[in-house]
Amino acid sequence: MLLPGQIRHVHFLGVCGTAMAAVAALLKQRGLRVTGSDDNVYPPMSTFLAEQGITAMAPYAAANLDAVAQDAVVAETDLEVRSTSACVSETVERTSKSVQPDLVVIGNVISRGNPEAEAVLERKLRYASLPEVLREFLIRGKTSIVVTGTHGKTTTTSLLAWTFQHAGRSPGYLIGGIPLNLGQGCACPADSRWFISEGDEYDTAFFDKRSKFIHYLPDTVIINNIEFDHADIFPGIADIELTFRRLINLVPRNGLVLANGDDPNVREVIANAPCPVKTFGLGPDNDLRATDIVLAPDRSSFHVSRFTFHVPLLGQHNVRNALAVAAASLHHGLSAEQIQAAFSEFRGIKRRQEIRGEAAGITVVDDFGHHPTAIRETIRAFRLRFPGRRLWAVFEPRSNTTRRCVFQKELAESLAEADGVFVSQVARLEQVPEHERLSPDKLVADIAARGRPAHYLKDADAIVAAIVPQLRPRDVVAVFSNGSFGGIHGKLLSALKAK
Repeated sequence: MLLPGQIRHVHFLGVCGTAMAAVAALLKQRGLRVTGSDDNVYPPMSTFLAEQGITAMAPYAAANLDAVAQDAVVAETDLEVRSTSACVSETVERTSKSVQPDLVVIGNVISRGNPEAEAVLERKLRYASLPEVLREFLIRGKTSIVVTGTHGKTTTTSLLAWTFQHAGRSPGYLIGGIPLNLGQGCACPADSRWFISEGDEYDTAFFDKRSKFIHYLPDTVIINNIEFDHADIFPGIADIELTFRRLINLVPRNGLVLANGDDPNVREVIANAPCPVKTFGLGPDNDLRATDIVLAPDRSSFHVSRFTFHVPLLGQHNVRNALAVAAASLHHGLSAEQIQAAFSEFRGIKRRQEIRGEAAGITVVDDFGHHPTAIRETIRAFRLRFPGRRLWAVFEPRSNTTRRCVFQKELAESLAEADGVFVSQVARLEQVPEHERLSPDKLVADIAARGRPAHYLKDADAIVAAIVPQLRPRDVVAVFSNGSFGGIHGKLLSALKAK
């Protein structure tokens, strides 16, 4: 069992991951000694870790654990020497017998064969996944609110954490993005009574194939929606529904599941739940129903529980996200006035419909969307935000699902909602079995068959060179990728300025 009181030194494998680095910094702030390693250590995460006083080594190597050990010997020996005049050689000999990290946190990007992971197993060092560390160091003893679903997790978790923060609740939180109001994706005030987690259904680690959210000791669970995703680990939708049922089975009888009652997959999952359930949505059969919906270029409005809420988020999908936040906040004692006050000041999240810049009268927008449903809803939201303007979609098939042909048809339908489309080379295509691969040629052909110009080009540089001559003032370019996409946003803006 992981007992935090016995831990003084923690080493992170995959320390440059956003969540890993954030949790590493929190443990450092709590007085623990924290080190880490990764394949590549570079800005901005290397800068963040250095600012936190965390040593990050690259690349992965068993010798990193030895370097950590030697560093610990020096540090502990110096303390002993300063506090006593006893024999230094005896001090060094004594400290060198217990210099390994007390705990190694192994990220879910780490697989068997990683030299440090293999060394951890061979040396019988204590290890844990990041969700286990979150549970024991940050969540246990607090009221745990877990936000789940195929889409909208980051937006909903960010809005919920900000609403609690604005109301003076000072929650702990873990978010897979950077909310502009909060400035960071993870925090845990020592005296907080709440912890709000973005609950990911992806697997935990190579040694624990359960979903991450299984570890988060849920008191309140929000289920935004359930669709097929993560084709690399889930064979089908039934397997995804099963992991959500397992999560619901962990909610106590004095807890609550808030479920999107408009989603048939969610309805199926919550049937026979062993805990209280309330549904939310737009349909008449929900316990909490949004009515009188107004979708404007700068905000969305809806009415629920004798109160009209306004939120500076666009599109019908964000009405559901905000409705879920309102439902959870009301359940935990916030007033409608407190919720609206927070909604009014919400500034959004990096990489979610984020305007990256404007040049030559052309607006470049960045969005993390990589599932066809998310892409479709975001394009529709951009239609509201930029009425009457030509909209181009630039898409990088990079996620484990969109590199596969499972959404071949759906991606074409979603991207065709833009006025023109550019698709880049499929990332790491060689890692996908040939019969499972997305066909970008068929994708652009299917988009073109729907009357939209579509192009398949190798990379960011080729796309920038091809799209810039076609752009004219007032156009909007929406870039969809869950990666850096070769720095395409900056390259596009630079080329437009030169134009």
